[in-house]
Amino acid sequence: MERRDLVKGLALLGLCPLCAKPGFASENAHWSYEGKAGPAHWGDLGRANAVCSTGSQQSPLDIVSAIKSDLPAISIDWKQGNCEIVNNGHTIQVNPPAGSILNRADKIYELVQFHFHAPSEHLINGKAFPMEVHFVHKAKSGALGVLGVFFKPGATNTGFAALAAAFPTKKGEKASSNGVDPRELLPKTLKYWTYEGSLTTPPCSEIVDWMVAMEPIEVAEADIKKFTALYPMNARPALAANRRFILASS
Repeated sequence: MERRDLVKGLALLGLCPLCAKPGFASENAHWSYEGKAGPAHWGDLGRANAVCSTGSQQSPLDIVSAIKSDLPAISIDWKQGNCEIVNNGHTIQVNPPAGSILNRADKIYELVQFHFHAPSEHLINGKAFPMEVHFVHKAKSGALGVLGVFFKPGATNTGFAALAAAFPTKKGEKASSNGVDPRELLPKTLKYWTYEGSLTTPPCSEIVDWMVAMEPIEVAEADIKKFTALYPMNARPALAANRRFILASS
């Protein structure tokens, strides 16, 4: 059994101390994006976070030298509905109603949450975008599929503008937004890069199938500033690929 499959199996059985709460950030120890609790020290904050330092398939990556491949298309069936918007102290997280699906080849995932980073966590040839949204999906097996989409300043995106207007400003605060359609945060085309990686926050579990959209979307610069006023920097630095292949839609 490959290491990645073993880790997934242990996580599902509840036997892996490095995989606690694999879909969400660790609440076991205080962590941040700077100083003694910053990314360079996440692995030292407790056993549950050790893979942040010892893992070999960590995320995010600088996407360079991707290999063109005949990748399966991503099919999106996300639903519009009332969402909970949470300021969790690390980002703004949006919890949609159940029933939104991402399908890729024979893998079916349900959207469980999406959240934002500034600047982007993934880089393209060493360059970052002002923001990146991560759509976190979970399969029945417990595997995670995360779709990343880059934001750049430009025309107003009505979906992001509605969310930005409702951002809770204090840690722990929640808000609701009626009729949110996460599909408004998708680019026109869904060509993508893909690789095997990890959560980009503690516990950094290496159980994520990453899909990063090649085409960014435009959002109003004023709405980007509404996020960066709360979180001016909440991006983990790009990490070594360690001989992993990054595949690209042809």
